Amino acid sequence: MDQNRIENILEKISTVKIAVYGDYCLDSYWIIDEQGSEISVETGLKTQAVSRHYYTPGGAGNVVANLSALNPSKIKVIGAIGNDIFGRELNAQLQALGADTTSLFVQQDNFNTYTYLKRLIDGQEEPRIDFGIFNERSIDTDEKILEAIENALIEYDAVIFNQQVTGSINNESFIERANELFEKYSDKIVMLDSRHFNDRFKNTLLKANDREIASLSGVQVSPDEIIPAGDVKKYGKAVFDKTNKPVFVTSGERGILAFDENGIYKIHGLQLKAKLDTVGAGDTTISALTLCLAAGIPADEAAEFANLAAAVTVQKLYTTGTATGEEIIKISHEPDYIYNADLAENERQAVYVPETEFELCGPEVMERLGHIRYAVFDHDGTISSMRQGWEEIMEPVMMKSILGSQYDTIDSATFNKVHEKCKDFIQKTTGIQTIFQMEGLVNLVREFGYVPEHEILDKFQYKEIYNDGLMGMVNKRMEKLEAGELSPSDFIMKGAVDFLYELKERGVTMYLASGTDAEDVRHEAEMLGYAHLFDGGIYGALRDYTKFSKKMIIEKIIRDNNLRGNELAVFGDGPDEIREGRRAGGVSVGITSNELQRFGHNPAKRPRLVRAGAQLLIPDFSQHKKLISLLFQENVDYAS
Repeated sequence: MDQNRIENILEKISTVKIAVYGDYCLDSYWIIDEQGSEISVETGLKTQAVSRHYYTPGGAGNVVANLSALNPSKIKVIGAIGNDIFGRELNAQLQALGADTTSLFVQQDNFNTYTYLKRLIDGQEEPRIDFGIFNERSIDTDEKILEAIENALIEYDAVIFNQQVTGSINNESFIERANELFEKYSDKIVMLDSRHFNDRFKNTLLKANDREIASLSGVQVSPDEIIPAGDVKKYGKAVFDKTNKPVFVTSGERGILAFDENGIYKIHGLQLKAKLDTVGAGDTTISALTLCLAAGIPADEAAEFANLAAAVTVQKLYTTGTATGEEIIKISHEPDYIYNADLAENERQAVYVPETEFELCGPEVMERLGHIRYAVFDHDGTISSMRQGWEEIMEPVMMKSILGSQYDTIDSATFNKVHEKCKDFIQKTTGIQTIFQMEGLVNLVREFGYVPEHEILDKFQYKEIYNDGLMGMVNKRMEKLEAGELSPSDFIMKGAVDFLYELKERGVTMYLASGTDAEDVRHEAEMLGYAHLFDGGIYGALRDYTKFSKKMIIEKIIRDNNLRGNELAVFGDGPDEIREGRRAGGVSVGITSNELQRFGHNPAKRPRLVRAGAQLLIPDFSQHKKLISLLFQENVDYAS
């Protein structure tokens, strides 16, 4: 979705009047600083000192906050609070968001404002303290709420019906009366998102997660069970066929499935490299969806817009975040989508081209083969193993940078936590320029907080430390190569050079593009004897890192040669080049290479390449003749 379309949607949303019924909650955050703790003279117990505290609307209140961030014409609040300090704070915050709270009714007895107190110590959340769990909403309060809902159905463009708290609807008559209203105003948009009553309300659109949609189809799944995408699609279609109103199913990083009278739409999840907090993402989604539909936006575009909005929210830590129009526009600029999430996690689902070791990740690629004229290759791990083991160099550099003077003394639990974070970061950033990895390292050093701010280096200094270690390893290998103690074949992936010659014979113009420094890439390619094959050029990272990226190279090739996407093939063992090849409409071939033995499959590489959009996976180039036949569709029938 491009910026112009998003701006158009935002403009239409600005005219929408929307009401929200639901469980209005207050999220309370108390930041505990142990340095201020003392032993109480009165009790002898250790106190917990609060360094700062803040409060934000939660539950349906967070839906209102998300609506407010997108600037509709009017927002009406419908619900109940208690006569307490939390209710007064929540009411004030909702009014500050521009919402009409005249239908936020105060129940005097048997009702405390729903409040969730979250204590954070060293960035970790302690057991939560909950208020309002034993609430009983009165018939009188229900009557006031139902009257307000009917008025909203008459006067507003859409109503969000949001239920999250166990027991918040305690009178059966409320459900019956609400259904009577939804039938009476069945032409109005009522978006349902109910944790406990999705099966009880009629004549509504539905926003549900994959577990909820399975439950509506009579299938119960455990909390840690992953529901196959095909099953989610089946369940969602069944619910739509029953209600004949749009259905939206969220599946976390797998994105959103939308169902309406025109078909089924798959909206891919986004690959996000930052630390994530998924709290409130559902509220962002339902807000964006409902505003779009009320503004006349089709279901597929509404889902795409909501998916971008949720991607903004999950990157906001320790708060139930919102997404503004400006933030949505920013994240929409060339987003990194997640492809085939189920396949990535389950190699047992792999489908292979017959009589080959080639995994076919997307059958549709078969229709696009046979037209390749240009090819871009990553270097390290794709053709060369000269830098095999770079991760083992980067990992300790990151660990020592993050832990600083505490590297040798910090407790093992913390050490292991940092270690896992570093490994995860390296895996996610494989293939991108080193300078961007070091940029991420600076952020991690700051995030963990073990190094004083004035001692934190910049990205160029961290890169220099890493490069010193890496080049020490590479130079030793180069010396052995120059001395004749090792040969080029000891550092080249099996069959790679033969494959390059096969492409050359077919007139394919080839480019080498690496995240490694340009001078080093050229030198290593020349030493290994295949530099001359890359007649399109050899490219690598520059000191001015803004002037090189694999994305730039791919775009330049397409632009300079007026290519259709399927005339370009991209080969690599990292998600960066695979993702950019897929984005450009090229044929993306992932290499799951075992760099240590220079042939065979490394299963650790497979998930990230599939998620990045690889359409074909190969372990190496040992079956280069079959690969050529497949890519160029030359006299071999690989149909299953």
